[in-house]
Amino acid sequence: MLLAIDAGNTNVVFAVFDQNRKVGSWRISTDHNRTSDEYAVWLTHLMALVQLRPLDITDAILASVVPAANFHLQRLVRDHFRCEPLVIGAPGVKLGIEVVMDNPEEVGADRLVNAIAARERYQVPLIVIDFGTATTFDVVDRDGNYCGGVIAPGINLSLEALFMAAAKLPKVEIEEPKRVIGKGTIGAMKSGIFYGYVGLIEGLVTRIKAEYGEPMTVIATGGLAGLFARATNMIDHTDAELTLRGLRFIFEHNKAS
Repeated sequence: MLLAIDAGNTNVVFAVFDQNRKVGSWRISTDHNRTSDEYAVWLTHLMALVQLRPLDITDAILASVVPAANFHLQRLVRDHFRCEPLVIGAPGVKLGIEVVMDNPEEVGADRLVNAIAARERYQVPLIVIDFGTATTFDVVDRDGNYCGGVIAPGINLSLEALFMAAAKLPKVEIEEPKRVIGKGTIGAMKSGIFYGYVGLIEGLVTRIKAEYGEPMTVIATGGLAGLFARATNMIDHTDAELTLRGLRFIFEHNKAS
């Protein structure tokens, strides 16, 4: 079985695949100081709840945008699952996608993995919107190449900044308000956060499509993808497991080659 690890700025996601079938997935908050043994105690306990043992894992793949966490995650795989992880970005690892950028090495592993998964599942050209710590818009051209994108502050990051900078503004939940015009501070904040991001999505997708000059498929992923997909007709598909699918595809591509 394959253990896929997606280490982001907010969470680390672990998933186990039995060929094409996902048999379990779990997430934990990203902590640079968490050791491989701490990961192992937490993860193996959760795996046991679905009748999975460490010995069931034969292969592993890791994509990370948190360099400080890489050592412990790689050691977790080596020490507790007895295999060598395939690491996105490491020499010799084939992604199966061409990165048409000024500096290809600058593109985050998660963005490339998302682009690869989207290209395999949906019609190109396409835009992938990932609602993570940052809200990213990644573009795959008609030839299946990664050709650039947009990075905006994530909605939770913006909400936290508003709370920290304005003494009288409370923390609010991210949800679709019943009206745009708020009748109180909390209503006004909820409207500004939610519909402000709907405007961000619609504005950037419109501009990307206009600049590209062709119809494009739009896929949304990340924890808030479903919430915003219901509020705009700009999003064609939501795919909560896009990154994990991409990791499995990259592993199979490297195994075959």
